[in-house]
Amino acid sequence: MIPRQLQGKRTVYGVVAAVVIWALFFYSGSFLGAPASVVYVDSATGQVLAQKPQQVAQKPPVQENAPVQKPQDSNLVAQEQGTAPGDCVIPGPRANATFVTLARNSELYDLVKAIRNVEDRFNRKFHYDWVFLNDEPFTDEFKRVTGSIVSGTAKYGLVPKEHWSYPDWIDQSKAAASRKKMKEEGIIYGDLESYRHMCRYESGFFWRHPLMNEYEWYWRVEPGIQIHCDLDYDLFRYMEENNKVYGFTITIHEFIKTIPTLWDRTKEFLKEHPEHVAENNLMEFISEDKGETYNLCHFWSNFEVASLKFWRSKAYTEYFDFLDRTGGFFYERWGDAPVHSIAASLFLPKDKIHFFEDVGYNHGVYTQCPLNEEFRTNHKCSCDPESDFTFRPYACGKQYFKAMGLEKPPNWEKYST
Repeated sequence: MIPRQLQGKRTVYGVVAAVVIWALFFYSGSFLGAPASVVYVDSATGQVLAQKPQQVAQKPPVQENAPVQKPQDSNLVAQEQGTAPGDCVIPGPRANATFVTLARNSELYDLVKAIRNVEDRFNRKFHYDWVFLNDEPFTDEFKRVTGSIVSGTAKYGLVPKEHWSYPDWIDQSKAAASRKKMKEEGIIYGDLESYRHMCRYESGFFWRHPLMNEYEWYWRVEPGIQIHCDLDYDLFRYMEENNKVYGFTITIHEFIKTIPTLWDRTKEFLKEHPEHVAENNLMEFISEDKGETYNLCHFWSNFEVASLKFWRSKAYTEYFDFLDRTGGFFYERWGDAPVHSIAASLFLPKDKIHFFEDVGYNHGVYTQCPLNEEFRTNHKCSCDPESDFTFRPYACGKQYFKAMGLEKPPNWEKYST
């Protein structure tokens, strides 16, 4: 028999024990999410399994030349399921187009950021191919990483040696002396031999690479760029359906010391080939005295959405070949941007050129940001309108709008100083 004075304590102990047991059950039970029974689902098929799987399904390794699902296949999946697949592919026809990037292996992870950005803002909805070019063989890591994040087919090409070396007519001693002088004068990239090969290649050869032969349109992407706004329409199809040829986002002035004779050589070419000059062209954008001098304005070529047919045209190939023979890519430091811009402004009617003011594009210190607040909100733009470069003094937005006869945005002056 338990003494009376201990009976009360026994009752208390019993209550405490009951509370402890209940608490243990409560915190280990289904109340906090541990189900009474477990349902196993195959992550690959979505089907319920009868028992716990023996091992977790592994993602298959990336294959070098594995086929990539085409846009139309994704559209069929969306139609059959009654919804869009995970990457929200937008149904509809596609242009014969590709992204193109000239990059080194060492630029891989700056490039990965740019690709991921372009895919998220645009290409996950359209699945266009991506052509990667390099003057050296791409590493397995480069191909594996980039191939895993592009939604279209990734293709890798080696630049032919003859397109990334000195032509026979170039005096290499003279070219070296020029680089030395430019370095002494503090000219950006003035002493870089590789930069000159790159500018010459982008001016006259990237579109001749065999991997580009099957395409009619391209979008140039460089490491480190950003797209700030959602692009819910097909830029390639827009160009195609509206009879555009060359699209850009940023205009800027060139450094005169890098191209001291480019305009003189251009005028020599035009004198020999007046037939290539288009009626109603955009001369006013690049010259404010009817072609006597070059005002240094150009489209920044690190972003281009353009027709490959234009670079393949007789007018452009003859123009490039003429410039190339003068040696200006090596004796001076001619960039592909002024070369492309002069050609587009002279050899195309002005209505063939398009300003993509809705992209929200950034490269380095320069940004194009839509000035319309409602547009930025609707398209989830992440750029600051105060950073917009379009109408700043060193840009050429004012010249472009004047030459095109376009009305500037209502608040443009706020972003012009």
